Amino acid sequence: MIPRYSPKDIADIWTEEAKMRRWLEIELAAVEARVKLGEVPAEDYDVIKKKARFDVERALEIEKTTKHDVIAFLANVAENVGPESRHIHQGMTSSDVLDTALSMQMRDAGNIILADIDRLIEILGKRAKEFKYALQVGRTHGVHAEPITFGLKLALWREEMKRNRERLKRAIETISVGKISGAVGTFEHLSPKVEEYVCEKLGLKPAPISTQIIQRDRHAEYLCALAIIASSIEKFSVECRHLQRTEVLETEEFFSEGQKGSSAMPHKRNPITFERLSGLARVIRANAIAGLENVALWHERDISHSSVERIVMPDSTIALCYAIRQFSDAIENLLVYPDRMVKNFESSYGLVASQSVLLALTAKGLTREEAYVLVQRNAMRSWKEKIHLKTLVLQDPDIRKSLSEKEIERIFSAEAMLEKLKKSVDFLFQRVGLEE
Repeated sequence: MIPRYSPKDIADIWTEEAKMRRWLEIELAAVEARVKLGEVPAEDYDVIKKKARFDVERALEIEKTTKHDVIAFLANVAENVGPESRHIHQGMTSSDVLDTALSMQMRDAGNIILADIDRLIEILGKRAKEFKYALQVGRTHGVHAEPITFGLKLALWREEMKRNRERLKRAIETISVGKISGAVGTFEHLSPKVEEYVCEKLGLKPAPISTQIIQRDRHAEYLCALAIIASSIEKFSVECRHLQRTEVLETEEFFSEGQKGSSAMPHKRNPITFERLSGLARVIRANAIAGLENVALWHERDISHSSVERIVMPDSTIALCYAIRQFSDAIENLLVYPDRMVKNFESSYGLVASQSVLLALTAKGLTREEAYVLVQRNAMRSWKEKIHLKTLVLQDPDIRKSLSEKEIERIFSAEAMLEKLKKSVDFLFQRVGLEE
């Protein structure tokens, strides 16, 4: 028996050599199963095990004539085995080999991506703790809202990647099935025991029922899981791109010595990695659409999905693996500027405290509508005239009927605001398992 193929990296999974190794592994396992059922002489199987091998170039050469990859592969193996090769592929159809091997490839690629996700989760957790209390303004619609911390933002991303890990884990389980059930899935010329034996040997489960192929809703689920993960990476990358804008500059992609940002402008330090990842996410999502289109095939099978999968499966897994590794490195080396975060926080004239004023007024007996009118008129003037909201609130006689100067000072106190925020951060970090 040939040794189990162990890829060094994700691209190795998708080479012609690796694919044909899996094909041979499947074929030999099927013959071995039939030996145990008494259908193949043990001595013939010994010859097959000893002589079975293939040459990629030779198989491709034969394919030029056959126009059929599996037939070409089997012919190449038969050249090496001799008369005993008659037992190979007996009762099987090409998709028994192709689909079972593809399941193995997708499973193995998925497991590499899972390991990369684990590293990213670890990096996000580490940096979240590092900036746990780094004050930052929260933004909704791109506009200052209320205070958060940069650590909370990273903790949120970490939690999303944990969900992505579970999504991919489920998708890998869904795709980890094989089928050795013949031309239309009815075991017309094979015992189901062959399928059971082969799948167990390869670390798969038998597809409970199939046609000539494993049903493509499984593959679509897998590709959609990859697309969701890519979309998360894009989401995080877009945020980092926004935070690096010159007017914001709260974080910055690491810029190495000797690196150049522009052929025309020597001053440029651009978020090129995060931009690249935004682009790759579009490709991976488009591939998921192709996977969804593959679900509906004619009758028990047509071949319209095959050409698609030869592109989207390698491309999506390799691209996502690259994206996660690039993003992990970028976050690990991300330059973070807490002082700039504070400066930006303070640039909106205390408007981040508007809801606190609103709630303080309702606590004094005003209706929400009455309080909203009072706070909003001062907030609009604050924006227009660039006057700190606290100053206007202190000068508003209608508000002062309900709130004392001491109460207003307390609402706008940076120390009090941060003290309250820290309690929320501590609670949320504990909730997501990031407590010290």
